Amino acid sequence: MVYNLIMKIDDLIEKYLEYIVKELNYSPVTMEDYHSDLIMYKEYINKHNLSFLKITKLQIIDYLKYLDSLHYSNKSISRHLSSLRSFYSYLVEIKVLDSNVFRSIRNPKVEKKLPNYLSVLEVEEIINSIEEKTKEDIRDKCLFELLYSTGIRVSEASNMLITDIVDSNKSIRVIGKGNKERIVYYGSYLEDILSKYLKVREEFNVNNLAYLFINQNGGKLSRESIEYIIKKINNKYLLKHKISPHVLRHSFATHLLDNGADIKSVQELLGHESLNTTEIYTHISNDRLRSVYLKCHPNKKRQ
Repeated sequence: MVYNLIMKIDDLIEKYLEYIVKELNYSPVTMEDYHSDLIMYKEYINKHNLSFLKITKLQIIDYLKYLDSLHYSNKSISRHLSSLRSFYSYLVEIKVLDSNVFRSIRNPKVEKKLPNYLSVLEVEEIINSIEEKTKEDIRDKCLFELLYSTGIRVSEASNMLITDIVDSNKSIRVIGKGNKERIVYYGSYLEDILSKYLKVREEFNVNNLAYLFINQNGGKLSRESIEYIIKKINNKYLLKHKISPHVLRHSFATHLLDNGADIKSVQELLGHESLNTTEIYTHISNDRLRSVYLKCHPNKKRQ
């Protein structure tokens, strides 16, 4: 389908977002990220009286400098570029443009930061400190244990259904990025607290029986609510580390590798498309091995 060139950028953005959800199966979370990037870009080109259909390489570089002036990290700038590159590829595909100028722009180099994670002892101390006095306590403890035991993303926990849990082999069906399905597993710790939570779950005002984790109004817990619950646990028990759902995910991966899991299995459990994304956790394990070696090997004493 060929679109009229006088079509407004708002219309094209709307069509593009509909396309990536329906045709490319992008998750609502990714769609929201792309949407915010495109709106910011639109506001910039409008403010500077630029034509989004005739944008030049130099003008794009100026936009990247603008993002840098707002103290965006290289990682964030890379995401903006990816959003815009994808959008302009769509414009080429529907024949609004002949070529995609964004393909000539390289992403800035992103430094790989080692992710924060908790030790096994710290995880145990946190879980043991969470009380089970109220139904909310039990739900929150179950949520915490699930995030650590399975390493799932916060959005995956929010969208989890009761029917995704298979008791017979202690597995859970997870729908990840791009609607890709994977299976994760859990042990006796999660089994116990999950059993307790399912018993008190009916005490909530249940409006939607499908979702596993629900709020006071009976609706599913949103991503923001889950992040707030983990933050509340952090604040209530005055923990040394700032914990978040992502820190629990990092801890899950690190502890698996520390205990001999192969990186390919960890990649599949995390739902990473590329092994390169998972490899950052090997650096954590390697750093710890080096530290142990330098501390314990008799060469130190011989020197």
